[in-house]
Amino acid sequence: MAIPEEQLETWSHQGPTAQFTSTYESIRNVLWDATSPYATRGCSVFLQGSYKNDTNIYGDSDVDIVICTDAVYYSDTSNLSADERQRFEGNLLLAQYALSDFKNEVVGWLNKKYPNAVSVGSKAVYIKGNAGRRDADVLIAAEFRRYYGYPAQGNPTYETGICFFTPDGTRIENFPKQHSERCTSKNQSTNSFKRTVMTYKNLRNKMIADGDIRDGLAPSHFLEGLLYNVPVAQFGGTHMQNFNDTLNWLLGADRSKFECANGLYFLFHATSPVTWRAENCTAFLNAAVRKRDNWK
Repeated sequence: MAIPEEQLETWSHQGPTAQFTSTYESIRNVLWDATSPYATRGCSVFLQGSYKNDTNIYGDSDVDIVICTDAVYYSDTSNLSADERQRFEGNLLLAQYALSDFKNEVVGWLNKKYPNAVSVGSKAVYIKGNAGRRDADVLIAAEFRRYYGYPAQGNPTYETGICFFTPDGTRIENFPKQHSERCTSKNQSTNSFKRTVMTYKNLRNKMIADGDIRDGLAPSHFLEGLLYNVPVAQFGGTHMQNFNDTLNWLLGADRSKFECANGLYFLFHATSPVTWRAENCTAFLNAAVRKRDNWK
């Protein structure tokens, strides 16, 4: 028995956003406070994740917030020629202010404003919610630039993202702006991309609850990237047709060259900290087929 149209239609709906909005605004105001120790350094505060991309579902809890300093930036120059890299290094000014300094100031400020509610994780700072505020993760980051050209005349070309460091010193690079923009463009061209993402996210949660897959096998970020690679022609029709067409296409596709939704990484890699493991995607898709074909 197939998953009923009514169930798929329910799964395609966005979850509530009112409390999320007030949470974000409250924490953003704290982070932007003119009396904070980093206020003169220059920074931006913005959303990332499901709430930013309008793909949050019922059960999504944490609000993902980024605070990014532009007082220092980190770079990837691996795409430059030897001459370009030499020019880059010749123009490079060593910063007197590091991301670690910024992080210490932000964490200290959050502890002051949210006493006994802040804990520092390996990636983000967690702020425990209360009756009027949802739980939130605050990612403390610096500007990141991936260079593609550094000419002798004219301006260098690069993509701007964010980066942060894990406790073992690994640099994690992300491009949340590009991810969000490309997901929005995909939604406009299909008129159903985001509701399809929410359908798959709800299916994943159902399979976790039923013991079909383990939690963490298919993070929401990667599901957005997976569905981003599905051609526009596979979207549309009834909820059942849309689900079956996208799932069947993914099962038959050569997924080895799929891109992340940001367009700047391959979706799958065996060791990269910012990509999905191909075997986890395969396990998720196979479980989705079993769930679809044996729905009760």
